[in-house]
Order: sequence, then C-alpha cells, then structure tokens
Amino acid sequence: MQTLVIKIGTSSLTQPETGQLALSTIATLAEILTQLQRQGYRVILVSSGAVGVGCARLGLTERPKNIALKQAVAAVGQGRLMRIYDDLFTTLQQPIAQVLLTRSDLVQRSRYLNVYNTFNELLQLGVIPIVNENDTVAVEELKFGDNDTLSALVASLVEADWLFLLTDVDRLYSADPRSVPDAKPISLVSNIKDLEVETGMQGTQWGTGGMKTKISAARIATSAGVRTVITEGKQPRNITKIIQGEDIGTQFQAQPEPTSARKRWIAYGLVPAGKLYLDAGAVSAIAQSGKSLLAAGIILVEGEFDIQEAVQLCDRTGNEIARGLVNYGSEELRKIQGQKSQAIAQILGYKGVETVIHRDNLVLM
Repeated sequence: MQTLVIKIGTSSLTQPETGQLALSTIATLAEILTQLQRQGYRVILVSSGAVGVGCARLGLTERPKNIALKQAVAAVGQGRLMRIYDDLFTTLQQPIAQVLLTRSDLVQRSRYLNVYNTFNELLQLGVIPIVNENDTVAVEELKFGDNDTLSALVASLVEADWLFLLTDVDRLYSADPRSVPDAKPISLVSNIKDLEVETGMQGTQWGTGGMKTKISAARIATSAGVRTVITEGKQPRNITKIIQGEDIGTQFQAQPEPTSARKRWIAYGLVPAGKLYLDAGAVSAIAQSGKSLLAAGIILVEGEFDIQEAVQLCDRTGNEIARGLVNYGSEELRKIQGQKSQAIAQILGYKGVETVIHRDNLVLM
C-alpha cells in the first residue's frame, strides 16, 4: 500500500490574471485523488492557496506583505478553500480532513510523533488529509516558509513512497524557460548533489514558492527515501500517468539508504539555534569518518542556545556540513572551544561529557 503526498501550489489553484480559484483544475484533482484512494493508495494533499483565495475574497489586488494582514487574509481564505474541497470530495463520497501545521509541531519530538500518529489514523480510516501551514498563528521565525518544504517534511514524516510537486511548469529546466528560450528540460535527477540549474525562478504574485524551494524540498524528501516529481499542476491526471511509468515531469530518485526517522527530525524538523565553525580536522572526522564532534575542533560559536538544541556545523568558510544536538549550551561552549576533552572538567568546574555532539545525534547535510 503506497503512500502519496501531493502538493499543489497557488499558481495551479488560481487563475493568474484574477487570483480566482481555477475550479476545473481543483475538481479534476479531487477526482484523481479519489480514484487513487479507491485503488488502494494512501493519499495526502498539501494545498496552498489560502492567502490567494482570501485576497480574491476581499478584493485585494496583490499578496499582502504585512504579516498581520497576511494572517488575517489567510484566515478568510482557508475556510473558503476547505469549503470548496469539501463540496467536491463529498460529491465523490470521499471523506477528507483538515490538518493545519506550524513548524513548532515538528520541533518538539512529542508533538512530532503525535502528528505522525494522527496522519496514520486518518489514512487507515480511508480519509484524505488536506494539509496547510497554519498561517493565522505561525510566527515568522517558526514558519515553514513555503508549502514545498512543508510537503517534503510531511512526506518524510509519514515515510511516503512518492512526493508530487504540482507547479506552473511541466518540469525542471536548466534555467527559467520563460526568460531563457533554449533552457534544457531535465527528466531524471539520479543524484541531487550533481544537479546544476539556475534557480532564479520565483513564485507568482499570488504564491511564495519557486523552483529553488522545490529543489530544496526534493533534497529533503529523497534523503528520506521518497521519490519526488515536479510536474504541471494544471494537468492533475499526470499523477496517475507518472505512477504507471510514463516519462512526464522531472523525477528525483530516492536515496537507496534513507536516514533514520530521528535523524531526519534533527536535520529538517528542528530549527537550528546557532552555528559551530569547525577546523579542517573536525570537518574531516565528521564528514569522512562519521565521528562525534569534540570541543577541540570548534573554532567559533555563533548564537545563543541551550543543551540539546539543534545547531549547524560549518567549515571555516561557512558551508554547512552537518546538524546535531549539542551536549553543552553556547555559554559553556565558548569556554571550552578548541580545548582537549581532558581539560573540560577543570574549565567548567564539573566533569562533563567528552563529546560536544555525539555521532548518534549528528546528521550530515
């Protein structure tokens, strides 16, 4: 029983000229997802559009930039959007559920597991969850930022088989085909590390995404073992065709050995509270040998954080190589950075643990 996560963007849900809902696209999407559900697939829909629909409902001609106004508009649009989904799916006799998430739901491990359990129960009941970020209450520093990232995190959380990113282009290109006529289409990405494209494509006036966020989402999902597809949102029937093997859109192969659920939570669920800059020896020990981080390898501590918070590990130039949970707060780390493990007890006045980040709590990025 395969699990599918389908993300549809605002550009596919709305008419670009007016921001009004593209009802024919939504109706076709509902029909396709219901068919897949009845064929035995477990289906989750991540839907953008609340702010865009709210703008249309209130007669606004552009997406608001003020956070308070955007949250108010999202509150107006979310109810309207779910009403339309409910009407369409009810006609097809397919039960749905609304799931609104904030980043903090994934930051706390207990809430992360609770979200996982909720999705599992809904899917076992034959319900299609319709997911969106809870824009009305989300604070800026704890926002997913875009629903591409949200959909990848959901796909990782439920250990999905497929993630479909439905957008306003038919596939990924080497550059923006709207401004570079000879941009080359890309059908398959075997290793996302080798991907070379110009990611200057921004979202539409009604949406927040763009091709850069989709590639980032693909990186998150494929690391969790989820095959990811970018394809045209105005053609929802492509989902079925792609599952059946047709060469449509751009497919990103999943990593053959996905990271564990806990390490995916550390890497993508948590919001890093600081950075540790490492010398070349520490970078090599972590990236090449899979060892723990010791205080001796730290050359700079950036930010304020407590024990067991997530931090980014960077080389001297600032390139992130890993993330992990620290065994010391930032204040203590500044005292012991660059020091041998044997000196920690004398410096801090108590016998602390030898490792700053144990390898079990460390994830290569």
